[in-house]
Amino acid sequence: KGDFLSMLCQLGNNRGFGFDPSYEHGRIDDVSKEQITFIQDFYSELYSNYKADIICCRHVLEHIQFPRHFLNFIRRTIGNRLDTVVFFEVPNVMFTLKDLGIWDLIYEHCSYFSISSLEHVFTSCGFKPINIREAFEGQFLCIDALPVENQEPSKNYYWDESQKMTGYVAAFSDKYYSKIKQWQRELETMRTQNHTAVVWGAGSKGVTFLNTLKVQDQIEYVVDISPPKQGMYVAGTGQKIVSPEFLREYRPDTIIVMNPIYIEEIQKLTKDINVDSKFMVV
Repeated sequence: KGDFLSMLCQLGNNRGFGFDPSYEHGRIDDVSKEQITFIQDFYSELYSNYKADIICCRHVLEHIQFPRHFLNFIRRTIGNRLDTVVFFEVPNVMFTLKDLGIWDLIYEHCSYFSISSLEHVFTSCGFKPINIREAFEGQFLCIDALPVENQEPSKNYYWDESQKMTGYVAAFSDKYYSKIKQWQRELETMRTQNHTAVVWGAGSKGVTFLNTLKVQDQIEYVVDISPPKQGMYVAGTGQKIVSPEFLREYRPDTIIVMNPIYIEEIQKLTKDINVDSKFMVV
């Protein structure tokens, strides 16, 4: 929605162009129009005249049906400006497989990348990876790359990860269904004890959790700090999305946290509003 681009422009006194057909005008009002421009369209060759020192693309590549076509287009757009930095961030498939981040398995994701496959697709499209690293406690992968001429594709495609990945994939199905059954038992225990529970996080993880477990009447509300989501409803299962302040009155027995990285922040928020609930992390 433009928040990240606005932050980049504010912190570095930069000028930015944001491309997204779903951008909502009026969401960002704290950056001058001279500093940032939003274009409600897909980034395409129609906009190749927009030259950039850095091209940043976060959590988009995994949604694109043909990622190599997209990267080839970006490389053509950059042309001979070989000092243009390209930064991409995507989900880390090894986290999904190894750490059972199963609530990230959503139909909108066309591709999942490992370090090796991310390196391979960029080198195949005329880029030289400068740095590839895990971020967000291993949940994401980040790549910094530069355009080059006559780049040879990576020779190490998948080999360094193939044995680990083979093992994780072989064990994934059993572990997946085991985790589903575990949560079914947890929810049944809450129901028999007449405990109320809320889910914290109305993003893809929360939606996948509720729909995979087919949770409807047992959990009535989902908490999210994002004002545009509050007052809306979860797709599929229909829970109402509420603000943290709602918990002052509702006072659930259990708060199910969809991402462990936010647990300390959530505990502080609930403590500040005098809500004393049990926390469970998926």
